Amino acid sequence: MKTIEELALLVEGTKIVGDKKTKITSIEHDSRKVADGTMFVCFEGAHFDGHTFINQAVEEGASAILTTRTDVENLNVPDGTAILIVPDMLKSLAVIVPYFYDYPSKKMRIIGITGTNGKTTTTYMIRSILINAGYHVGLIGTIKIMIDSEMFPIHNTTPNVIDLQHIFVNMLKHHVDYVIMEVSSHALAENRVAGIEFDTAIFTNLTQDHLDFHKTMENYLQAKAKLFEAVSRSGEKNGKTAIINIDDNASAEILKHTFCNRITYGIKNNADLHAYDVDVRSDGTNFKIDGKYGNMDLNLHVTGIFNIYNVLAAVGATLAEKIEPEIISRTLEHFKSVPGRFERIYANVLFTVIVDYAHTPDGVENVIKTARQIVRNKVITVFGCGGDRDKTKRPIMGRLAAELSDIVIATSDNPRTENPTDILKDIEVGINEKIGDKIYECIEDRRNAIFRAVEIAEDGDIILILGKGHEDYQILKNRTIHFDDREVAHEAINQLIMRN
Repeated sequence: MKTIEELALLVEGTKIVGDKKTKITSIEHDSRKVADGTMFVCFEGAHFDGHTFINQAVEEGASAILTTRTDVENLNVPDGTAILIVPDMLKSLAVIVPYFYDYPSKKMRIIGITGTNGKTTTTYMIRSILINAGYHVGLIGTIKIMIDSEMFPIHNTTPNVIDLQHIFVNMLKHHVDYVIMEVSSHALAENRVAGIEFDTAIFTNLTQDHLDFHKTMENYLQAKAKLFEAVSRSGEKNGKTAIINIDDNASAEILKHTFCNRITYGIKNNADLHAYDVDVRSDGTNFKIDGKYGNMDLNLHVTGIFNIYNVLAAVGATLAEKIEPEIISRTLEHFKSVPGRFERIYANVLFTVIVDYAHTPDGVENVIKTARQIVRNKVITVFGCGGDRDKTKRPIMGRLAAELSDIVIATSDNPRTENPTDILKDIEVGINEKIGDKIYECIEDRRNAIFRAVEIAEDGDIILILGKGHEDYQILKNRTIHFDDREVAHEAINQLIMRN
């Protein structure tokens, strides 16, 4: 519990209206979570305004509100409610919220992972290793939040600073030793990770994505680099380490922002953890690791070159955290797939269906190339591109799908407010450059597209359904519907079996 005056002193240019000694028991931006003594944060966005919920928050017990509005007389704040006016909401919250909750991240080991692809699988690998080493582990990722085996839903790869500090407090109450978190470029650019003392940071790779937000690849890269500036800062804990994919061209810039212990990993270049003797099969991958940390011989259930990079990152992070190599290798050799990441749909048919989250040019290329390594016949790729997102990657993804696949079916992903037909036209520009005499179809309805792929598949084919992975919804112009690629694939296969 702190007073509003204590919080105001943290930020320059603040003003308090009302009792400076007002006691604050929690900080919330959702009026439905307000309790007695809460300071209610009035976020303003394109589609909502937190100020409209002030009365509801006060009725639920809020003792104060936080705002950037100076015209407090127009806010209709009930009498007796203190108001803290700040000059910049996000910058102020970045200071106030971690302080209010007494910096819980300083009391746990925090491993942050950033990069365009590979974050989710790498977090799950690290989580498994740490659990097998005897630790209580929290995970904050694209798919869910986990505290040991308990699961909670998540709506952003990295939650805002308020929600994130709430999560840390809850994890601390559950005696968590390690927190592994995906750290998005949006979160780094908006400083949602303010107040977090990172111990280990991982850079997986950088390929085109999120240019609707960052505008340029340079901005995107500089956002990622902020994580390595953060892990390089001294804090209350010792043993700061950066784990960096030296095969990625962006690694040179990441290294310039890194001033702590470094562990590099790669396949193509000399690295502290170097993978060699690689054997990629349909049912797994074998390879060896050598370097200054010794040798490791791995026989894995996961397949694909991209998963070798994920394994190397996980090995680097857990070695940095002083986990025994025997525990690392034993865990990885028992590790299976992550939901929606090169996930096979098991069914009684002679072709294979794989669902993957790949939604960037690099992700699409990696997955199709992996399928080409293990396929006995044709690769059929079903994919789309999200609406209200980076339009420049659409023809690139179309070009890659056409070049690397045998049959291409372009369809909708999450069109959001855009016309799905317009998105498909953007994709077709790239498809037409490389398709030649191969077969391709544009089927706007995603369900119909998946059914069509199953209908035309032959013995030994691989159907790749890309873009949504673990997601169980589709965002349309005016609604969000339940949609799970895995469920639809099972439906299509069952219908095929019944028909035959």
